[in-house]
Formats: sequence, C-alpha cells, structure tokens
Amino acid sequence: MENLTIIEKLKSGSVPEKQELAQLLETITDSEREALKEAAQKKAQSIFSNKVYIRGLIEISSYCKNDCLYCGLRRSNKNAVRYRLSKEQILSCCENGHRLGFRTFVLQGGEDAYYSDDVMCDIVSTIRQKYPDCAITLSLGERGYQSFKRLYDAGADRYLLRHETANALHYSKLHPKSMSLETRKSSLFALKEIGYQTGAGFMVGSPWQTYETLAEDLLFIKELQPQMCGIGPFIPHKDTPFFDKPSGTLKMTLVLLSIIRLLHPHVLLPATTALGTIHPKGRELGILHGANVVMPNLSPAEHRKDYSLYDNKICTGDEAAECIRCLSGRMKLIGYEIVTDRGDYK
Repeated sequence: MENLTIIEKLKSGSVPEKQELAQLLETITDSEREALKEAAQKKAQSIFSNKVYIRGLIEISSYCKNDCLYCGLRRSNKNAVRYRLSKEQILSCCENGHRLGFRTFVLQGGEDAYYSDDVMCDIVSTIRQKYPDCAITLSLGERGYQSFKRLYDAGADRYLLRHETANALHYSKLHPKSMSLETRKSSLFALKEIGYQTGAGFMVGSPWQTYETLAEDLLFIKELQPQMCGIGPFIPHKDTPFFDKPSGTLKMTLVLLSIIRLLHPHVLLPATTALGTIHPKGRELGILHGANVVMPNLSPAEHRKDYSLYDNKICTGDEAAECIRCLSGRMKLIGYEIVTDRGDYK
C-alpha cells in the first residue's frame, strides 16, 4: 500500500496493519511527512483549538531500586547524585507552582521504597486538601494494585507509567531480568481499571528498536487507549551500558507524535523535555506535529541537574517554571496559547 493511502487511513480514523505502519515509518518522504504533520495539527486544533496545557513537574527522588540499562538513575550507577524531597519541600514546590498558574502537579521519581504508601498517601492527601482545584499526577513506577488504589483514594487523579516498548524481547534487552513487559502492561490496565487518567509511552530510537517494534508500540497505544501518552527520543547517559548508543532522531519522534494524534485524537500528548534537549525548538516542533502539553520543571533549582535520566537534559532557562513567560512567548510565536486550567482528558 502507498504511504499516502496509509496516511489517509489514519486521517479517516481507521487503524493500519502493523506492516503498513512499519512501512510508513521506514519509507516516509519529506512531502509525506508534511502531509502527516498537517493532518495531525488540524486534528489537534479541532479538539483543543490552539491551547497548550502546562504541567508542573516535581522530581521527588533520584533513588531507584531498578537497574534499567538506559537510565542514569539506575541502581548500579555509582556516580549518580541521590536526593529525596521532603513533604515540606514538595508542598513548597506546589505553592510556588500554584502561584505561577499551574493547575497540575506531576510528582515523578525512581522506584524508591522511602516513599511508602503511608508516606505518599499523606503527601497526596495534603496536596489535595490545599489545592482542590488542581490535578495530581504520579509517576513513581510499578507499585501494585493495592498501592495504586490507596493513592487514588488519597486524591491522585493521574498516573504516568511509560511501557517503553510493547515488544517483549525488546523489553528484555532494555531492562534487568527482574522486570517484565507483562507486569508493566498489567500495571497499566490496573491503573485504568481503578479510574486513573493513565499515561503510557515509549522511547524513540532506543537500542535494538525496529520499525516493527515501533508499529507494535503504536498498536498498543490504540489498544490501551491511555488518556496520556509520553514519547521522546532516547538520549544516552554516560554512566550506563548504553553510553555509546546513538540518540533517537527529531524527525522520527515528530512523525510518531503525528501518528499518535491521528490514531488516538483526544490523547493528552506532551512535547517532552527530551525533545527540547535534542533540538533548541524541539518542543515548538512537537506542538506543531500534534502535541498539546508541555511540562516545565518545578523542582528545587539545586536538584534539577541531579535528576539525570540522560545526558545534557535541559534544566535551566525555559525549563525552569520561573521562566513560564518565556515558554508562553515561544508558544505565541507559533500561534499557540498556554492555558492554566487542569486540562483533563475529554
């Protein structure tokens, strides 16, 4: 099938076959890429107008029990700077963010046993009490059904848990033996069952990724129907086994953003920090290719560089929440407007 026919299929709401998606990713031309971008941009604007939602990212811990081969926070990295934010520090970040206009807080961290259910439920319920007009998003890895349920009952609204790859063999090459794609997928379906607005997602250009595994990622997104989907280019970290692997590309990431927008039109789709790291206008380009969320950093300035998932992560300037005006100005230049409501999935 010709690529333009596959793009028309996506525009009409039909789901291409796995081999059609793989073919499109492998052989797409510049003119076809432009057609895909225009279709995704039009689809996003028909649902969200020119609105871009902001999320305040609070990176609460750089400790992690896992040893994922791509991540700078992996347990085996002896050079990682470890820190934990106290409840008071987290609440201070929320206070600062609320004053700046943020109405979603994203508490993200490694899988750190310090943040037990009791500790996290106390933090979540306090934020819920203090900021009833805000959404609380958690991104704390796999915790099990009862833990997810307790946190939801304490007041959490959303949970981000990227699946990283929907191919089991590929998953095993990126993660230690203690982790499995089956567990990750069951966690995602559990989050949806409990009632969370749930986020999945994957790295673009990770080692051993193929056009076929990317097609499987896209079909899993269609199957799961997550309310949020975070994708960004793989960027190597100098202190991991993947230190010498090539980064994912801007072009492929933008193509995939556009396809996801057409496959799942209402999804909340960030233009990620990683995209802004590999290209100075990466986030603007992400928005123009169908994304509709940006996530500036609300973490304490002294710890931003310590939450080192990959090398050269942007952690000052526009990434700092204090420069939200700069980010707003950059979005205005491309015809978009940052809005400060919760931006729930519709």
